Order: sequence, then structure tokens, then C-alpha cells
Amino acid sequence: MTIKHNQQIQHNHFRKDWQRRVRVHFDQPGKKKSRRDARAVRAAKLAPRPVDRLRPIVHCPTIKYNRRVRAGRGFSLAELKEAGIPRKLASTIGIAVDPRRQNLSEESLAANVERLRNYRERLILFPRRTGKTKEGDAPANEVAEAKARRGLVGQLMGTQTRRKGLFGVENHVEVKEGKTADYEGEENAYRRLRDARSEAKFVGVREKRAKAKAEEAAAQKK
Repeated sequence: MTIKHNQQIQHNHFRKDWQRRVRVHFDQPGKKKSRRDARAVRAAKLAPRPVDRLRPIVHCPTIKYNRRVRAGRGFSLAELKEAGIPRKLASTIGIAVDPRRQNLSEESLAANVERLRNYRERLILFPRRTGKTKEGDAPANEVAEAKARRGLVGQLMGTQTRRKGLFGVENHVEVKEGKTADYEGEENAYRRLRDARSEAKFVGVREKRAKAKAEEAAAQKK
């Protein structure tokens, strides 16, 4: 039996204590501040060691976003080899490694190799044991200077504004304005991609059709 008009609701179940099953996020501003304070404490604790590992510069996928750059998962083995850093050593000195990643262009390879070399020049390796230095460890004066700058990281993390240069990847946008007549016409990239896709899709059908036409023409000549 269906209910019509303004009648009483049948079989009503409104005593399920729903307030216990609802989760609200009134603590969002407080949690935001506590996470920020925790990051500052962690950075000060790890100083002068960096908080995150060094990551490569990669281009975003798809045609829409491939002009933008971002931080990748890790450096490829070819980049580490070109920079002269052993694969097993890289992960121990704060360099992220991704053995599955492949370099598709010489430009990205050269940019990431230069990034690795700059990092290697600025790197200060502390000795594992006090008073026992090994090959590749920083001298004692550089270690002392790095320890003296320990409080700088905590000050940077405690500021409200983000300091420029902390993250090595920046997107520079250049916009040129002018009349349409000042720019030479270029080919339609969208039409070219669609034509290439169509040719790749129907290559077998067209070959079959051309072969059948050639056989028919040869049969008519006989």
C-alpha cells in the first residue's frame, strides 16, 4: 500500500543514536597547525640533514601537461652512471633511486645529471664514527660549520611564508602578446594527430583493399 498525501510515516526507525556514527572535522584548523609544528620539529631534529631525498626533475604525462615539470620518484641508473655516483651509494647519501625509470630525451638526462653533480659538490658527509674519517667524508672544519648552522632549518620551517629556492623545481611561464598577423600560421597539430591515428588504425584494411584491387586488375588483363 502506497502512502499518499500528508499521512503518518509507517514503520519509522528514528531511535538509532545516529550522533555516535557521524564524524565531523571541526579540528581541521588545529590539525593543520599541529602538522606544521611537527614538520618543523622533525626538520630541526634531522638538521643539518635534509628532510626529504633528492629527486629528479621530470615532465608531467599527457599532451595537456607535458610542458610542466615536477619532482619525480627517483633518478634513473643511467643518470647515476653519467654523474659518477654508484647505485648502492646513492641511497645512503640522500638520493632517491628508481631503477625502472628510463630516459627518453637527452635534455632531461643532462638536466638531472647536472642536478646530481651540484648536489654532490654541496654535500657534506659526516663520518660514521667520531674521529674516524673514511674516503669521501667531509673534513672536520666543514662538519663543524654544518653543525653550527643547525638552527637555520628550524627558523625556515617556522616562518609562515614559503622561502623561494627550497624546492629546486620551478615552472616559468612566458606569455607573448601581439596581433594575429604578426605570427606565422602553423599546421593544425590536432588534425595531424587524428590523421596519424586513423592511418595506424586502418592500415590493415587499406592494405587488404589495395591487394584485392590489384588482383582484380590483373585478372581483367588476362
